[in-house]
Amino acid sequence: MAGHDDGDALRVVYLFLGPGADRRVELQLRCDPDDPRVPSLAGLSFPAGRFEREIRDLFGIVPDGHPMPSRLVRHFHWPRGWHPMRRNAGAPPAFGEVDGPFSFRTVEGPGVYEIPVGPVHAGMIGPGHFRFSVVGETVLNLKARLWFVHRGIETLFEGTTPADGVALAERVSGDTSVGHALAFCRAIENALDATIDPAAQRIRAILLELERLYNHIGDIGALANDVGHGIINNQALRIREQLLRINDRVTGHRLLRGAIVPGGVRIRRLPDPAELALIAADCAEVAELTLNHSVVRDRFTGTAVLSHRQATDLGTLGYVARASGVAVDARYDHPVPGLTYPPAETGAADGDVLSRFLVRCREIQDSVRIVTALAGAVGTTTSREVPLATLCTTAARTSGVGIVEGWRGTIVHRVELDAQGRLTRARIVDPSFFNWPALPVAMADTIVPDFPLANKSFNLSYAGNDL
Repeated sequence: MAGHDDGDALRVVYLFLGPGADRRVELQLRCDPDDPRVPSLAGLSFPAGRFEREIRDLFGIVPDGHPMPSRLVRHFHWPRGWHPMRRNAGAPPAFGEVDGPFSFRTVEGPGVYEIPVGPVHAGMIGPGHFRFSVVGETVLNLKARLWFVHRGIETLFEGTTPADGVALAERVSGDTSVGHALAFCRAIENALDATIDPAAQRIRAILLELERLYNHIGDIGALANDVGHGIINNQALRIREQLLRINDRVTGHRLLRGAIVPGGVRIRRLPDPAELALIAADCAEVAELTLNHSVVRDRFTGTAVLSHRQATDLGTLGYVARASGVAVDARYDHPVPGLTYPPAETGAADGDVLSRFLVRCREIQDSVRIVTALAGAVGTTTSREVPLATLCTTAARTSGVGIVEGWRGTIVHRVELDAQGRLTRARIVDPSFFNWPALPVAMADTIVPDFPLANKSFNLSYAGNDL
């Protein structure tokens, strides 16, 4: 869902997606600017209810009948009645009339106490506050409070050209440069009804898998490190460095930036499938060594379980969903014409840390198979780029949607363009927006010392959530 301020009216855009046949339906509701309201869908969809709370905070559009109408994005020291995404919002007023404190759920009983963690953490991660209600070491309830650094990213897109917008998309969440750049470019190309060269589509898909590879092996090492198996982390970091160097040889940037552009792709060379096959074997050996350690396997098994029903009800995406048995993957659910992926393998789906570890291990092998197949189909071709103006099959400037299966899960960008081809609105949804609510659910009945392990098994983006 996306809020819009058109100047003379407020508008809400709903994008409904269906898997399999790539079904898409878009609904737009115009609101009374003096009393903007929409009927709440929170009773039908948990994610929809969170979108509605976000839109209410940023645009002042009220979801009628919402079962939990408390603030989501705007913290309680933000002024009442100020909605920063309104065109007439102006500069932030002085903080005052505190609408709080924040209503953390109170858990009471014999032996119950609270442990506050954050928002400042001892590491290079984003800010987030976690409030644990515990008995002994067992977590009864966890509340995660985010949006400490809402950056106004979507507003920064307004007035930019598609070419200038790519650099901003690459920085939505730094470890997902390809995923967000590709979703943005696909949205622009969809709006312009542009046809992209099939070889360029395959190269883009290769870059997407390279991004998945270096992130997954990094997580595998970090998970082992969180249970005291530091040697595995060292080996995983060694492999990750090899992959980052491959990225640099392929694109000129270790994080693959600058390769995805509207209308095509720019690379220096294709990755060597033989080199990736050796890395895949190396990763498999690291995973085997990890799971052959009885202490590690014991700590992973049955920890922070997210059931299939919970994952479905919360609308989880990516490896979090697949580890709970929810078969959601935009590569297959929303395929790109002319781009065929090998069948995905399936495996453990118990919803615990072990399953999320195994899904990453499996996807590393899948990604190497995908890159090998796509590289063979591309042949000796490298960069494929055509100016967007020559690709457009319609003169109309309208809206477009880009859907990508990033390494964390499904990324969606929706853009609107004016008659000059400049962006008037960009809406971004990172999979972390869907997956953050699942972490507190999985932490129920898990011990406090396992929180770092559980948190890393989800590995959610603060930046991708706090747009």
